[in-house]
Formats: sequence, C-alpha cells, structure tokens
Amino acid sequence: MEILETRTSDVMTVTLRGRLDASSSGVVQDRLVHLIDSGEHCLIVDLGPLEYVSSVGVRVFLSVAKRLSALGGRIALCRPQATVRHVFDIAGFGDLAAFGRVLVICEDVDHAAAVLQ
Repeated sequence: MEILETRTSDVMTVTLRGRLDASSSGVVQDRLVHLIDSGEHCLIVDLGPLEYVSSVGVRVFLSVAKRLSALGGRIALCRPQATVRHVFDIAGFGDLAAFGRVLVICEDVDHAAAVLQ
C-alpha cells in the first residue's frame, strides 16, 4: 500500500495505491486519523489507483467518517475503480442518505473538492 498526500487550497487529498485489506488497513487508518488529529477535517481520498478493497478496508472509511462527524468534518472518496465501487455499493455506500453529509463518493477530485467546500 502506498499513501500519497497533497494539499490543494484548504483540502488534503490522500491517494491510495495498491490493496486495502487486513494487512494494510491499520496503516491507512492510522494515517487518516493522524491527519484528522492534526486538524484536517475535510479529506479527499483518491481511490483511482486502489486495486482492491476488503470489508476491513470499508470499515476504515466508516471509522474515519464517524470521527470526522464528531468534529463537523467530511470525507469524499473519489475515482473508485468498478471493482472497488462494487464493494462500496454492497456495503451500502450507494445509499448516501445512510451516511448523511459526512461521507460522499465523487467521480473525480475536482468534484470532491467542490462538494467539501
């Protein structure tokens, strides 16, 4: 798992490359929590290079969304490949009402940035 961070305006974008599963989920969650604890309350997670996500990986995003919700923050997941999007749909991420305005899925980084502003 490779984690890349870039800042544009007031939003931190985290790009995940590789596989998000039991072996990498701890590292990803720790990094996202560190960013939140450092004051990043609006996060974009670019999933374009992410090849695979397991149920443990899905739980990372739910946990991060819960933490951000308590702080009035938001997270946008963007550019998921079809196989990754399918896992999110099975997990109920397609029903955005279930996650309120805290977690959204966007088609690209620009749309995610606009949604978080």
